Amino acid sequence: MDQHHTDEQKFRFQGTGRDLQKKLLTGWYDRLESAADDGRKVAYLFVPGNVAEFLRVFDFELVFPEVNALQCGVRKISGDLILKAEDIGYSPDVCGYVKNDIGMMLAGNTGPSGHKLPKPDLLLCTYCGCTTFIKWFEALAHFYDVPLVMLDVPYMRSGELGKDDRDYITAQLKELIPLCEKITGKKFDHDKLKTIVGHSREAEEIWVQMLHAAKHRPSPFDAYFEAVFFMAPIYVLRGLPECTGYYREAMKEIDERIEHGVGPIPEEKVRVVIEGPPPWPHFRAFWEMLKKWGVCSVASSYSKVGGFWDHGFRHDPDRPLESIAEYCLTCYTNLSLPMRTDLLRKYAEEYSADAILIHSVKSCRSFSVGQADMRDQFTRVWDIPTLLVESDLADPRYFQAAQLRNRIDAFFESLEHKRLVQA
Repeated sequence: MDQHHTDEQKFRFQGTGRDLQKKLLTGWYDRLESAADDGRKVAYLFVPGNVAEFLRVFDFELVFPEVNALQCGVRKISGDLILKAEDIGYSPDVCGYVKNDIGMMLAGNTGPSGHKLPKPDLLLCTYCGCTTFIKWFEALAHFYDVPLVMLDVPYMRSGELGKDDRDYITAQLKELIPLCEKITGKKFDHDKLKTIVGHSREAEEIWVQMLHAAKHRPSPFDAYFEAVFFMAPIYVLRGLPECTGYYREAMKEIDERIEHGVGPIPEEKVRVVIEGPPPWPHFRAFWEMLKKWGVCSVASSYSKVGGFWDHGFRHDPDRPLESIAEYCLTCYTNLSLPMRTDLLRKYAEEYSADAILIHSVKSCRSFSVGQADMRDQFTRVWDIPTLLVESDLADPRYFQAAQLRNRIDAFFESLEHKRLVQA
């Protein structure tokens, strides 16, 4: 039998996740482009701790500015957009995502896919650990002259969900109902919300199975570089049946890899946990620097930036508003620094990682400032080899390839030498 034909039978589902994701996101951008002509209302909101299910009750189309920004980075158009924002006075130190978004708007609001993005009818800023979110949406409210609503989310101070905090957010959601009804002309439907939340829960269950699959040796997928593709539907389409359908199909690809003992690289030599978002304009180059050493990410904080499901949280259709409030509280960006540090340590243990890699974002000081302390604690207290590198998530000017390569090579060469000595 022809070997090529045999391989096709053996690997029937490879590429399913990427191909279906691309199709779903293209459909999403198509709906956004036609929203105004079709009379559909549009809400802008952030990925971390968002209330997508709540807004879907009113049939809002949803725009996520960070998703547009990272897509611009991957397509290498973020640099020019960032310069447009700096030309009107934005500092080089301002978050690269913000400047990308402002620059895109100044350039006519054509999205990274080439689709024209609609003007928002509602800006819903969910404050989840990032103060920049507030100023970002205040700027958009000024430019677009549309309502801005702040959903105030208390910072997580311990690992326990407080009833008072949950009730505080739930009350804010109830106060938001009349405004959403006024904007869309649609009444709040509690049964519809329960159905939407049920779709979210099912998608979350499968997504967690995918994340936990990385505990296998070799890991069937890279929980950082590949996870950014697999996680897109649960962040932008969560609550829709097509999102749940996506994860049913994508999980077949992961199961097939486990069955045949294959992973994202030819030979898995080093298992790492990665903290921080990728440098999107140089995504492929950064991945290749690590592939050279047989590095596979088995867990990452970035794959949890929009939802913290792998430690038990699920949306609950029997308590839809309350579980949405709990989701807001538990996203990664809303955790305290000690909680984030301990989480990464636990990931290193649970996923049998050899090291931790921290990618610190130069234009995100509010989030990156504690990462040097993280590194010291990992190395001094827990004896976990840790590498910290710095560039940016959107601004291509901060990616110094030669410097990064030297640091990465030196770190993994040292790790390899240590293994040989201890063998």
